[in-house]
Amino acid sequence: MRILVTGGAGFLGSHLCDRLLADGHEVVAIDNFFTGRKSNLAHLAANPRFELVRHDIIDHFKFEVDQIYNLACPASPPHYQYNPIKTIKTSILGAINCLGLAKRVRARVFQASTSEVYGDPHVHPQPESYWGHVNPIGRRSCYDEGKRCAETLFFDYHREHQVDIRVVRIFNTYGPRMLADDGRVVSNFIVQALKGSPLTIYGDGSQTRSFCYVDDLIEGFVRLMNQTVTVGPVNLGNPGEFTMLELAQHVLKLTKSKSKIVHHPLPPDDPKQRRPDITLAKKALKWQPKIPLDEGLKRTIAYFKTQV
Repeated sequence: MRILVTGGAGFLGSHLCDRLLADGHEVVAIDNFFTGRKSNLAHLAANPRFELVRHDIIDHFKFEVDQIYNLACPASPPHYQYNPIKTIKTSILGAINCLGLAKRVRARVFQASTSEVYGDPHVHPQPESYWGHVNPIGRRSCYDEGKRCAETLFFDYHREHQVDIRVVRIFNTYGPRMLADDGRVVSNFIVQALKGSPLTIYGDGSQTRSFCYVDDLIEGFVRLMNQTVTVGPVNLGNPGEFTMLELAQHVLKLTKSKSKIVHHPLPPDDPKQRRPDITLAKKALKWQPKIPLDEGLKRTIAYFKTQV
């Protein structure tokens, strides 16, 4: 197939491009390089089945493709809060442009949504049926509500125009090609540990997250896109749950760092707990993550040793 990947130069997008090319497809990646990096795709430059286009999905685009993966949007708080209006435009206008293209060329279209649609959840773990607890006017709203609105658009296009959609809700994912300054906890801790700087924990460190290694996530993407049991939304993430203190201790052990742990105030609307219910993914996709946290962290640490 010929497949379009928006946000193709990003952390997840570049890994997806690798996988699709390995599966024998032609891939067109588009990216405006706000958080994506050409270096993430440099190893694909000579591949005749790969094309990279500089473009912002806020603006209209046309391609003749069989599938569309919409991954374009800054996904870490410092990046999506840097220009919050642009962030929500990327989610909403980008979704409209992807859906319009899918409608025109009759392509299947995939939306990379997020566990942030659940906000600071009152239900734990979070199933796809949970509607969430989101502040619509907070600093995180540009991302949280933008992604919620994008899901609305996908399902309205599906109902009104029979567009063939797939929607995934991504829980915390980590691995090589994360940006060192993206503000996410795994990259923060690893970079701080490698530099010998204090590891910064917000709040008392009892808040929890679930961490999925990137290869497991991409496998879930491909399985969701190429099955016909469900259009989604489907949670993809690792149900293993760790406190921030536990994660910090794993990173310190694996890096053999002497860094100390320091505590800073908890940011507003920061979720206190986050863990996916992946019952649907197991049933519909026959998917569950395979790479344990320590193994994934070792691979990620090896990557960051080449970057810092």
